[in-house]
Amino acid sequence: MSYGIPRAEARFEPRDPDWKEKVRDSFVRQGAMALLGATIADVWPGGCAIHLPYRPDLSQQHGFFHAGITSTVVDSAAGYAGFSLMAPHTSVLSVEFKINLLAPADGELMIATGEVVKPGKTLMITRGDAWVVKHGKVTHCAMMQQTLMTMHGKAEK
Repeated sequence: MSYGIPRAEARFEPRDPDWKEKVRDSFVRQGAMALLGATIADVWPGGCAIHLPYRPDLSQQHGFFHAGITSTVVDSAAGYAGFSLMAPHTSVLSVEFKINLLAPADGELMIATGEVVKPGKTLMITRGDAWVVKHGKVTHCAMMQQTLMTMHGKAEK
């Protein structure tokens, strides 16, 4: 379900013919996403959406999703957006990001999206956003800018 959240159209061509499987396989290997209970809701060339249902153990003292949890999920969504465009036999590594928390992440579901802004052979710029859904109302709660590094010839563990 999209909840009316804007999604950039696929405007990039993946370098790897198996890009979708590569992203999904990598996501499954991420212990952090499994620990949180996050799932990939959608992936497209240069974009990714991750869903995270609310649990009290993911919250801060006011009962909202913790900022660290929000940052982690948005980092992964934007990282996988970039990874979808990377060549075969590469892996992805976040090297920098800045996140703005726009509103309390008060919801039953967090939706994090990532999209590529500028692809490059070694460095890639992405954007990430997070929304929370509560009683059918959608609130934009975070936005991020990120730099990714393509790890050439470096397989994931």
